[in-house]
Amino acid sequence: MTARRVVSLVPSITEALATVHPEALVGVTDWCTHPPDLESYGARRVRGTKNPDLAAIEALRPDLVVVNREENRELDVRRMRERGLRVEVTDIETVPEGVAELERLLDLLGWERPAWLAEARSLWCGPLPPVTRRVVVPIWRDPWMVVGPRTFTADLCRRLGWEVVQAQDPDAPDRYPTVPVEELDRCGADAVLLPDEPYVFTADDGPECFTTPVELVSGRALTWYGPSLVAAARDVARPTLTEG
Repeated sequence: MTARRVVSLVPSITEALATVHPEALVGVTDWCTHPPDLESYGARRVRGTKNPDLAAIEALRPDLVVVNREENRELDVRRMRERGLRVEVTDIETVPEGVAELERLLDLLGWERPAWLAEARSLWCGPLPPVTRRVVVPIWRDPWMVVGPRTFTADLCRRLGWEVVQAQDPDAPDRYPTVPVEELDRCGADAVLLPDEPYVFTADDGPECFTTPVELVSGRALTWYGPSLVAAARDVARPTLTEG
């Protein structure tokens, strides 16, 4: 199979596929922000990751619709398959899984693997380094939600030598638990990492809640599994420091 019409409902995967054949991306979500010129290649917006326009997707006659187990709903996958659409579900919880899933997906599409993907494998898929510090990573406020240990972001941090901690049982089923902010501030972290997505933390929105040292980091570098992985070690490891 060499796919010529692909709908991607996963922003990270959209960016990854666009580095190979952007003209084949006929449908993307409103959250697919990279590359910023997707419409110039003919891509149509089909709403969000959790509320895709199924009729619009069907009308695009895709060879394949790409989704992710965490980002998209099982209900939408089932409904697309009932419409006769071919849907490929990716499942990514670690950086090596992200690299491997992208390799598998490109092979399934019949597309070549880009050079950045081999570089990402070299950078991120080796032995784990020693832990040098403990961090807590909020992704939302009011209520405060944090990255749990069984997530892509936690694994990326661990591969930088940072252990993600939280004020909750690490075996709890919720991968992004809600935790009172005062508990986050006393959970033993050396630093609080505040990304600029999905919640847009800034120097004026977030750091004031903590006495623990706070660092503003790139949300894309911390959470996306695509070409951003090549620069992620540099972008995450050089945060903007703020006063607690």
